[in-house]
Amino acid sequence: MPPAIPSLVHPSRVRILHPGGSHIHGPVVYWMLRDQRLADNWALLHAAELAAASTPAAPLAIAFTLFPRPFLLGAHLRQLGFLLRGLRRLAADAHARGLPFFLLEGGPAELPSLVRRLGASALVADFSPLRPVREALDAVVQELLRDAANMAVHQVDAHNVVPVWTASGKLEYSAKTFRSKVNKVINEYLVEYPEVPQWAPWCMEQPKSVDWDALINSIFSEAENVPEINWCEPGESSAMEVLLGNKDGFLTKRIKNYDTGRNDPTKPHALSCLSPYLHFGHISAQRCALEAKKRRHLSPKSVDTFLEELIIRRELADNFCYYQPQYDSLAGAWEWARKTLTDHTGDKREHIYTREQLENAKTSDPVCISIFLVLY
Repeated sequence: MPPAIPSLVHPSRVRILHPGGSHIHGPVVYWMLRDQRLADNWALLHAAELAAASTPAAPLAIAFTLFPRPFLLGAHLRQLGFLLRGLRRLAADAHARGLPFFLLEGGPAELPSLVRRLGASALVADFSPLRPVREALDAVVQELLRDAANMAVHQVDAHNVVPVWTASGKLEYSAKTFRSKVNKVINEYLVEYPEVPQWAPWCMEQPKSVDWDALINSIFSEAENVPEINWCEPGESSAMEVLLGNKDGFLTKRIKNYDTGRNDPTKPHALSCLSPYLHFGHISAQRCALEAKKRRHLSPKSVDTFLEELIIRRELADNFCYYQPQYDSLAGAWEWARKTLTDHTGDKREHIYTREQLENAKTSDPVCISIFLVLY
């Protein structure tokens, strides 16, 4: 049985959901959820270390579960296209590295069956603070432990630079209170990634072949029709090109304008353009931060502003969703915010727009219209 506490990954980044037994040998399965990449991934590193530390070394596999259609279709076509085309590239990259990639189209409910068939010794999941994902993880763990009590189940926060449960033990009121806590420990976590240890070759059940075109077309036929865009390609290599590319990389060519131009809607080129890659986990926020720090001497104010947005502001959002059960409701807002809305409910408004009008920029605001034209 591999060790419960790894040496490559900071111990507090890992939560032991179930310790498992000491006399079980089998593959390690990484349940990839939010961090859809092979490079710079603490969850994959932890899973690989567990596999390598087993005696003898165990094989390693990745499982990705598409959530059921009602939840999945809450996203629109543009988001789903980015997700699915990114997964297609990820599956090919994993295969090239000898990592089997199991795509479970039926959702998380299919995972326990796969794990049982493989005789896994450990399941490693990455982290999301969102309710559907947390509920799915709880359900999978409960199902597995009914007849696989010897299997270890670990969760790794591979998305935040400072693990959400380490950064703070409570719901933070503001960036000011959160920033002081993160800054006290940031140097302990903002470190370079180690090399991934070698796991045993995979000689077990092979993943089913995926007809990606058919899958994409099937989901697209039911999705909300917000068209895809051709200037934002998914995948790890595309993400690194946006960050460090020689032609138009954010840190190599555009960072100097970030401090003064990021909030100007007429200057979209001042933005990092990394948001979709961070959201889908195609690039690590930690990698972005490490590379930015290397270049701080070139543009100190812009780099500091970028790190504030990347770490403090972004991870404060995870803190809110993790510690506020009603994060997706007005009931989860702070009392002062709810009071302000209530106080102004009856205010006379010059314009009242429908959702369709807002989504299509059919308003009297020329800035809104210009942003719409730039995006589409």
